[in-house]
Amino acid sequence: MTGATAVSSSLFMPRVQRRRRSGRAFELLCMLLSLFGLAFLAVLIGRVLWEGASWISVKFLTNFPSQMFPENAGIKSALWGTIWLMAITTLTAVPIGVAAAVYLEEYAPRNRLTKLIHFNITNLAGVPSIVYGILGLAVFVRWFRLDRSVLSGGLILCLLVLPVVTIASREALLAVPKSIREAAYALGATRWQTVRWHVLPAALPGIMTGIILAVSRAIGEAAPLIIIGAVTYVAFVPTGPLDYFTALPIQIYAWTDASQPEFHHLAAAGIIVLLGILLPMNAVAVAVRASQQRKKLW
Repeated sequence: MTGATAVSSSLFMPRVQRRRRSGRAFELLCMLLSLFGLAFLAVLIGRVLWEGASWISVKFLTNFPSQMFPENAGIKSALWGTIWLMAITTLTAVPIGVAAAVYLEEYAPRNRLTKLIHFNITNLAGVPSIVYGILGLAVFVRWFRLDRSVLSGGLILCLLVLPVVTIASREALLAVPKSIREAAYALGATRWQTVRWHVLPAALPGIMTGIILAVSRAIGEAAPLIIIGAVTYVAFVPTGPLDYFTALPIQIYAWTDASQPEFHHLAAAGIIVLLGILLPMNAVAVAVRASQQRKKLW
C-alpha cells in the first residue's frame, strides 16, 4: 500500500509543479497588464493636467460658457446642471433601489419568478447607457412630455444606475449573517423590526458604497444626455426641474469638438473639475468599505 502511494505521488508531483508554474506565470501576466493600464492612465491624467491646470481659476468656475471668447468661458451652467442631475438621480434611484433589494431579499418568496427578476436586474446593469437614453427619449421626453428638461435627464440617469444600486444593496443584505435575523425573531421582533433595526444598519456600509459608485458612474455619462438633446450651450443656471440644462460631460464634449485649440484646453480643465468631483466620491466609498472591514475584524 505504501509503495502504491509513493508511485501515485511521484506521478502527481510533475502536474503540481506545472500548475504552480502556470499559476505564477498567470499572476505575473496579470500584474504586468495592471501596471500597463495604470501607466496608460497616468499618462492620460498627466496630459490633461498639463493642458488644463493653468485654465483652472475662479473665473472658470463662475463664468458661463462662451462660443466666441475662450478666455472668458466657464462651466458655471454645466456645474450646476450636474448638481441638479445628481440630486434628482440620487433622490429617485436610492429609495427605489434599496427598497427593491430589501423586498427581493427579505420578503419575496424563493421561486422561479424571483430568480427571473434577479437575472433580469443583473442583465440590466450591463446594458449600454445609450440604450437608456433611447428609452428615456421615448418615455420621459415624448410620452410624459417633460421635454429636454433636467428632470428628464435625472430620471434617465436614475434608470441607468438603478440596477447597480439594487444589486449592491442586495449583496450587502446577503452579507449580513442569518444569525442576526434569527436572534431578533427569537426575541419576538417582527420581520420589519428585524430589517429596520438590525439588518439594514449592518448592511448600510455596503449599501452606501454601492450608491456612491453608482452616482460616480452617472456623473460622467454623456451618451444618454446627448440622445435626449441636452443643450451644449446654456448661459443660465437651472432654477427648476423643467428648465433646460447642460452638464459637465456635455460641455467637455462640445469643447473637444471645437476647432480653436483654446477650447481643447478648456475641455482639459473641465475634465480636471470632473475628476475633482469623482475622486473624492470614490475615496469615500473606499473609506466606508475599509471602516466596515475593520469593524468586522474587531
